[in-house]
Amino acid sequence: MTKNINILDGGFGQAIINKGLNQIGTLWGCSAYLDQKDHQKVIETHLEFINAGSKIITTSNFTIRKRRLAQNKLENKLKEFLEISGKLAQEAVKLSNKNIKIAGSLPTRGETYKSDVFLSDEELLKEFHESASIINPFVDLFYLDVLCSSKEIKLALESIKFFNKQAIVGIHLKNNGKLPSGESIADLKKLLSAYNIRAVIGGCISPEIYQKVSNEFKSLDYEYGFKVNAFENIPDNWSITPNANPNLSLGKRKDLDSNKFVEFCKSAIKDGASFVGGCCEINHNHIKALSNEL
Repeated sequence: MTKNINILDGGFGQAIINKGLNQIGTLWGCSAYLDQKDHQKVIETHLEFINAGSKIITTSNFTIRKRRLAQNKLENKLKEFLEISGKLAQEAVKLSNKNIKIAGSLPTRGETYKSDVFLSDEELLKEFHESASIINPFVDLFYLDVLCSSKEIKLALESIKFFNKQAIVGIHLKNNGKLPSGESIADLKKLLSAYNIRAVIGGCISPEIYQKVSNEFKSLDYEYGFKVNAFENIPDNWSITPNANPNLSLGKRKDLDSNKFVEFCKSAIKDGASFVGGCCEINHNHIKALSNEL
């Protein structure tokens, strides 16, 4: 069962917030970059996942994008915060003395879990490329982090094609198994064929959604898997609440403990998944239990 299984990390932002980080506005876990004294928390959180068994960790910069920074009056901090996220991930890997790959997060540019990006194609490509260029020196590959439409996926892939690094494409899906744009996983097949794809996974989706669409992932002919969350539900009309932990409005499942997570992952691996990990509310204990089992 362990052959070629890539154990990803879990929900970094939630993990660091649960350490007592003082969350500012809509920065979520990236509030740690506002004060140097919180940088150690970032390193420690990466190390928790690495020591639990993660073989690929993701830079923690999901909210470091122009729209979120503008919401928090931090527009001039893009380069500084992205560089910090890359350096701290590298420091954690160095301290671990393990062979760990770093995936550079390229998050959705619009509101989380929605396909509206409020930018022209040219502006969207420019934003992706700017972020990718800053984070590129610190990472081994890229992770398209919870992207919500084929347009966004294509432009993100276009923005990184000259870096000669592979991409894990993280697709967000609604309860109906479709992207927020209304497109299906199968609609992406032709688009993806033009780029250097390492894997295609479900990004911040429930285990139930993954089970519903696993055959569609399989049909893309790439390695596939998931980063599942432990939220109770993500409504189609959900919007972020400033200064609030997302689990207050989305709810935290009580039925997805480490044992249930391992059971789900083992079933998915048996069915062909080779990239397995977690997103929001999946912590290092879940990853450790999975790693121990494998």
